Amino acid sequence: MTSAVIVDDDFDTVEVFSEFLSLQNIDVLGKAYNGLDGIKLFEEKQPDIIFSDLWMPEYDGFYLIAELRKKFKDAKIIMVTADLTQETDKKLKECDVNAVIFKPFKINQIMNAVENVSNNEKQIVPT
Repeated sequence: MTSAVIVDDDFDTVEVFSEFLSLQNIDVLGKAYNGLDGIKLFEEKQPDIIFSDLWMPEYDGFYLIAELRKKFKDAKIIMVTADLTQETDKKLKECDVNAVIFKPFKINQIMNAVENVSNNEKQIVPT
């Protein structure tokens, strides 16, 4: 069974996303609400995949990516964002995330990203 942690500053999003992943037989090991807590949770739980929002107050998704890449080079990171700007796209590619899923997303996009990332394939899912 694949394990994951979820990081997003919106409590309701985290709860719904956690429920969905659980229904898809993905073991949600924990939830965090900013990038710093997400890193601590990743260190503690060592999940197969970390799902993170990009824009959060205090410690955002870019902070999370940078710190995880320093400590856990092979961490599987899936970013979930509504930001479709070229600048953000460029920054995400430079950060070497494993997948990007754009909101609003479809359920099958999440599962395809999990499968691709689990098989060490990069993926950016268009809207």
